[in-house]
Amino acid sequence: MTDVMTTGAKAPSRLRQVLAKPGMMLGVLIIGISTLLALFPGVFAPYDPNAIDYLAVRQSPSWAHPFGTDLLGRDSLSRVIWAYRVNMQMAVFATVFALVIGVIVGALVGYYRGIADIIFGRVVDAIITFPFLVLVIAVVAVLGPGLINMYIAITLVGWVYYARLMRAEIIAQMGNDYSAAGVVMGYSDRRIIFRHLLPNAITPVVVYWMTDMALAILLGSSLGYLGLGAQPPQAEWGVLIAEGRSFIATAWWLSLMPGIAIVITGLGFSLLGDGVADLLRPRG
Repeated sequence: MTDVMTTGAKAPSRLRQVLAKPGMMLGVLIIGISTLLALFPGVFAPYDPNAIDYLAVRQSPSWAHPFGTDLLGRDSLSRVIWAYRVNMQMAVFATVFALVIGVIVGALVGYYRGIADIIFGRVVDAIITFPFLVLVIAVVAVLGPGLINMYIAITLVGWVYYARLMRAEIIAQMGNDYSAAGVVMGYSDRRIIFRHLLPNAITPVVVYWMTDMALAILLGSSLGYLGLGAQPPQAEWGVLIAEGRSFIATAWWLSLMPGIAIVITGLGFSLLGDGVADLLRPRG
C-alpha cells in the first residue's frame, strides 16, 4: 500500500517538474506539432505539394499562398508541410539504428573489456579522426544517393559515438555494489548487463539521442541540399533550399521558409533534450 501511494505521489511531482520548465514545454509543443504535421500532412497542407501551376510561378507570399510558390508554381507552404514527414523520419531512422547498435556494443565492451575493448578503441580512433559529415558523404557517394543509403551511412559512422558513451556509463555502473552483488549471487552475464547495468546506464545515452535527432535533421537536409539525400520531386527541406538557391535575391521565400522549419524543429529537439537531461539529473 505504501509503494502504491509513493508511486502515485511521484507522478504528480514529476509532472509539476515538467510544467515548471518553460524550455522543455516549448520543446514538447514544437515536437508535438511537428509530429502531427509529419503524420497528417494532407490534413494541414492547403494544396497538393506536387500540383504544378505555370500561371503562378514564383509568386511572392500572399493570402492564397502564405509561403509563396516555387519554380513550377507549386505551393511552398504545402511542400514545407509535406517535408515534415521526410525530415521527421530522418530524425528517427538516421539515429535509432546507431542507437541500438551502439548501446549493445558499448554495453558488451564496457562489461567484458579485454581484447574487445582494445579493438573497439582502435575502431573509435579510426572513425573519429575524420569529420563526421565527410565520412557520411564518402559512404553515400559509394552507395549512391537516396534516403535508405543515407540512413545506412549515418548508422555506419554514428554508432561509435553511442557505443563510446555507453561503454563509459557501464564501466561507471560496474563500480557500484549492486553489480558486484549480482556476480556473487551467480547471475548470468546477460542478466547483469541487460537487466541491471543497462537500465541504470541508459539515461545519458537517451538524452544524447534526443539531441542527436536535431543534428540528424540538419545532416539530412545538408545531404539533400548536396543531392545525396532525398531526391526531387520529393519535398524535403534541404531539397527545397537547393531549389531556391539560385533565386535567393528575387524569390527569397523559396529557401527561407524551409530554413526556418529546420531551425524551429531542431530547436524543439534541443529544448526537449535539455529538459529531459535536467529532469533526470540526480538531485543532491
